[in-house]
Parts: sequence; structure tokens; C-alpha cells
Amino acid sequence: MTFSIVARCARTGQVGIAISSSSPAVAARCAHVRAGVGAVASQNITDPALGPLVLDRMAAGLPAAEALKAVSAGRAHIDYRQLLVVDRAGTTAIHSGRQVLGVWGEARATDCAAGGNLLAGERVPVAMVEAFAAAGGHLGERLMQALEAGLEAGGEAGPVHSAGLKLADRLDWPLVDLRIDWAADPVAMLRAAWEVYAPQMEDYVQRAEDPARAPGYGVPGDE
Repeated sequence: MTFSIVARCARTGQVGIAISSSSPAVAARCAHVRAGVGAVASQNITDPALGPLVLDRMAAGLPAAEALKAVSAGRAHIDYRQLLVVDRAGTTAIHSGRQVLGVWGEARATDCAAGGNLLAGERVPVAMVEAFAAAGGHLGERLMQALEAGLEAGGEAGPVHSAGLKLADRLDWPLVDLRIDWAADPVAMLRAAWEVYAPQMEDYVQRAEDPARAPGYGVPGDE
């Protein structure tokens, strides 16, 4: 039903997630990031409340594994959930319950964790962390390359229809929050959206922090 990767940039401290699914609007329910805290994917048979709960525990000082354990221990229906977590230090944790659907897999590497369910093959998450480790540049670009590698490795057993890319930096609001909620080729469309957004990303930060010094808007009437 879903494959995703959560990651931290060791250079900038940014955290983020890239995700795709056969379900509509997957990033609206499953992608959770918080500046200076971490990123969480809450997937499979999704409980969107779990992502913020894990982030709250990490914000209180728990590392990824302890935060995940604190939220999942004794929780009703936890066997139906798959959770991927990365904290501000780049340590990771994964929970894949006994009721995770179909072929599922998980993989971890430095600063990242990937996982999925109803996959075309168990190696999909491995391909994602390998691609993330090999990629360079901005965290958003590395996450996009990992998502594309997961799709190339087979992705879901069936076609995917939604995808998302979400990153947090030092701001209270996400630095990047791009979504394709329903399309025949959502990962390619997410790539196109990222390539449009990435060159303007810092401009939006500048406009929020100091509009008087911000660049122009690049629209008719802005002269």
C-alpha cells in the first residue's frame, strides 16, 4: 500500500520524508516532520495520530527507538501499523506489526530508514536507502532520488497514485510540503514539482522572515 523513507541531513540538521502509495493523498495522513525534532512515517493501515505522538516524545528528549517504544507499547491495534522514525541525531527506529499487509520490508542506513508494505519485493526499502546514501546535494533531492529508486526497484505490487515530499528545517512551518494526491504517475509529477519549487525555496523563507529584503515574486504586476 505504501513505501517511504525518513531521513536527516547531517550537514544542515534538516529532516524529511518521501512517500508514495496506491491510496489517495498519502502524504496528508502519513508524513510527519518537526524542525529540530525528527520525521515519522505512519503507514500501512494508518493511524495519523501516531506520527505527532512520536514527535512529541522526541521533542521531550527521547531518541527515536525509545520514543517509538513509548508510543507503541500496549497501544491498541499496533500490529496493524508500520512506523519509520528518524530523530535529530540521525538515529532511526522501525516498527512493522504482525498484521502489515502483503510483502513488506524495511531497511536502515546512516541518517535514514525506509520501509513499505504490499511491495513488489522485499528489496524495495534496501534500494531506497542505498540511493539515499549515494545521492548528494539538498536533502529534498536525496529523498527524491531514494523514492525514485524504490519505484524503479518495483515499488508497490500495483500502481501508485499519490506521493509526497515533506521537509522541516529551523522553521515552525515545513520548508517543503509538496503533494500529488491522485495521478497516474505521481512520483514523476512530484519530481516535476520539486524541480520547480527547489530554486524558489529560500525565497519563500526570506519573504516570511524579512519581506522588505525579499526577492521579487516573478508574477505579472510585480515590477
